[in-house]
Amino acid sequence: MSNIKKQLEEKIAQAHLGGGEARIKKQHEKHKLTARERVNYLLDDGSFEEMGILVTHRTTEFGMDKQKFYGDGVVTGYGTIQGRLVYVYAQDFTVFGGALSETHAEKICKVMDHALKVGAPIIGLNDSGGARIQEGVRSLGGYADIFYRNVQASGVIPQISAIMGPCAGGAVYSPAMTDFTLMVQDSSYMFVTGPNVVKTVTNETVTSEELGGARTHATKSGVTHVTASNDVVCLEQIKQLLSYLPQNNKVKTEAISYELNDEVREELEGIIPDSANKPYDMHTVISGIIDKDSFFEIHKDYADNIIVGFARLGGKSIGIVANQPMSLAGVLDVDSSKKAARFTRFCDAFNIPLLVLVDVPGFLPGTDQEWNGIILHGAKLLYALSEATVPRITVITRKAYGGAYDVMNSKHIGADMNYAWPTAEIAVMGAKGASEIIFRREIKAAEDPELKLSEKEAEYAETFANPFKAAQRGFIDEVIMPKDTRRKLLKSFAMLENKTVLRPERKPVSYTHLTLPTKRIV
Repeated sequence: MSNIKKQLEEKIAQAHLGGGEARIKKQHEKHKLTARERVNYLLDDGSFEEMGILVTHRTTEFGMDKQKFYGDGVVTGYGTIQGRLVYVYAQDFTVFGGALSETHAEKICKVMDHALKVGAPIIGLNDSGGARIQEGVRSLGGYADIFYRNVQASGVIPQISAIMGPCAGGAVYSPAMTDFTLMVQDSSYMFVTGPNVVKTVTNETVTSEELGGARTHATKSGVTHVTASNDVVCLEQIKQLLSYLPQNNKVKTEAISYELNDEVREELEGIIPDSANKPYDMHTVISGIIDKDSFFEIHKDYADNIIVGFARLGGKSIGIVANQPMSLAGVLDVDSSKKAARFTRFCDAFNIPLLVLVDVPGFLPGTDQEWNGIILHGAKLLYALSEATVPRITVITRKAYGGAYDVMNSKHIGADMNYAWPTAEIAVMGAKGASEIIFRREIKAAEDPELKLSEKEAEYAETFANPFKAAQRGFIDEVIMPKDTRRKLLKSFAMLENKTVLRPERKPVSYTHLTLPTKRIV
């Protein structure tokens, strides 16, 4: 018995060493934590329970039978973050460069299956060179097994991926199917084909960082939702993100204790400029509404003409979608529509109420937008908000023009409460453009066309550059002073807390405008 115990201790000690001390040292020289260090930092002290620590690969070809490491390049198991159960896997770059084998994939699939069974978040810490070439199709099959489980878990449990090293080829698709992807600057990258293949096929010369680094995916592709300066910051961001999310789609996010006061925010009064063409930062509006320092922005550097992220209102988690006048005047375009639609669908899938802040002059015109499918992508946002059954509240701060008024959570597509500040302008278009169309003949026939245009512009503005016409028709529930916004929202969300919506029966998934994740209909 003592001999077996000694063997067990030796095997566990070998597993903890991963690919050996030399490779661990090399990992540290790159300013990267090892897989076990990442897991131990992420989870509460002493909470991690490992699964499959003694697993080894089954490959005998190419001399692989002489190279076996316990754990086979991935650390898997469960533990707690701030007392909440989570499942986690962390790829170990010190073992075969974290390459995925058949058994490596089986370990990941096992914890994903457990997470789905018990209804707990799954967190993947990716650091892998891709499929283990020595195993051929078996490693490819392992990827497909993981992809399949990503789809089954979509909209059921939160799925978070952190890219903390290389992630190439088939490895990129699992993170892309999860709810949130985080990347570490200067040490992580994602791409389907690497720089060498790109050079061979297209004759383009590009570095790994340029092709698929954290900044590239944060600003150009939108593949990554959050970026971090190093491993530790990335793991802290995962903890923070998780605090806004529920365990699964059957429950709501745990509220933080909060003591209500008068909740009037005077700082909101002077935000909107006198000139309708002058920008202002919508982050200032958000800060004036939410609990102090509670905003966690998603996709911060991508499509910055719209803002999305999580916050707390009275200690409770909400999702925020807001036009940003500081960038392109807050217009909706292809990228901002995709960004907002995906975030909306996530919030709806996981019972997170939505606050929509509106200052939108319309959709961005131009051949680039039309040829890249603004009609289709704009429809995704329209679809996402229309199907959402969580509490939905809109505040129009200034402009709400054209079709963009409809899309941005108007009363007509099912918003529960719609408020407007006195500065709100709700119309088909701006006063100048509308006057040029409506009064075209009068302006053309006038002795002074410029003067006539300014007169008609003022006439149109007096009629429509306010929220009262919409309020008269019931499209706006209440015109409120900016300082009262937080108080009104606290009351409205509390009123809507037990909201239920009956929908026509349909198949569980609507493929027409599918944008992950999918809300499950049981």
